[in-house]
Amino acid sequence: MTTDAARSTVLTNIGMLVTNDPGAGAGPLGLIRDAAVVFDGGTVAWVGPSGTAPSADAGHDLGGRAVLPGFVESHAHLVFGGERAEEFAARMAGHPYAAGGIRTTIEATRSATDEELHANSRRLLAEALRSGSTTVECKTGYGQTVGHELRCTRIAASLTGEVTLLAAHVPPPEYDGRTDDYVTMVCAEMIDACASEAKWIDVFCERGAFDRDQAHAVLTAGMARGLIPRVHGNQLGQGPGVQLAVDLGAASVDHVCYTTQSDLDALAGSSTVATLLPAADFSTRNKYPDARALIDAGVTVALGADCNPGTSYTTSLPFCIALAVRDMHMTPDEAVWAATAGGARALRRDDVGVLRPGARADALALDAPSHLHLAYRPGVPLITDVWRSGVLAYSAARPRP
Repeated sequence: MTTDAARSTVLTNIGMLVTNDPGAGAGPLGLIRDAAVVFDGGTVAWVGPSGTAPSADAGHDLGGRAVLPGFVESHAHLVFGGERAEEFAARMAGHPYAAGGIRTTIEATRSATDEELHANSRRLLAEALRSGSTTVECKTGYGQTVGHELRCTRIAASLTGEVTLLAAHVPPPEYDGRTDDYVTMVCAEMIDACASEAKWIDVFCERGAFDRDQAHAVLTAGMARGLIPRVHGNQLGQGPGVQLAVDLGAASVDHVCYTTQSDLDALAGSSTVATLLPAADFSTRNKYPDARALIDAGVTVALGADCNPGTSYTTSLPFCIALAVRDMHMTPDEAVWAATAGGARALRRDDVGVLRPGARADALALDAPSHLHLAYRPGVPLITDVWRSGVLAYSAARPRP
């Protein structure tokens, strides 16, 4: 094995290789049996049959294990203080979820030190890596003052280049009954202060949060500062989130649990990805998205874990794949594609979520002969090795520090 991205590494004796390159193998996943992959300088240099693999500086015999591109987590809230286990228990006892629960985390985040927020964020990022996520988007949204959102944005930027300013998560307590005033402050002050640290602008367009006009104002203010729009929409009921995302050319609209035929048509005719977050629906007992209807309509679908302390306290995309197959009627192939190439589409990336020459050398190996086992064996820790930019970043055989 090698931990030096400057050296070349060949992975051989791969039972099933998922490339997500239909030109390289069978079907939409570009499947190759008895395969090999060569990493060189942090990128993929070669893929093909194991018997014809070129030599490399170091080798790793996978012993028949499956290899996939690293998961691309396109929806995560990792910068926060506290936890909300009691709220979860209350929901399981019959109390419904409401968007206002976010305020509990706002209070805890404001009270946390920078060091505490950094430590918790790094812990969750490491946990996501062990679950196979090699690219992770990270949102703010639990500070809700200029100063707190700025420090959360800076912490997120220390973790990833995929930082989303979720300045409009919910109106904070000090703006009770004055949501328009909060939107004005976000547009006039908060976005200007935080934009240099972020890539994306997001808004929770939902009852209990922000209506269409308010969400439109936040997104267009962010776009004026060079940020790319994303939308939390249609989670708790039918609403304007999907149409707003399409109208503004958003990279994704996330949750998408309730859709109309016009929503499906709009998404199918756009480049906006529908990012489905089944762990949130599992944790809130909300309606699962109709993934089958979205896919059959021609909508590009991604899967995300939506790690957050209130409604989806998991970093596990394998868990989300199993939920998507069991409860959202996706095929195992569709779910794996959505968690890899679909997540990359939601981040407008073509260098991750795929294993083909020139792509970033991000991959994971399973203690299983094929990717089907991710849904077939739910809850089992199948991931044995994770490479990021050609470096072995995690190995189940290596003791954790």
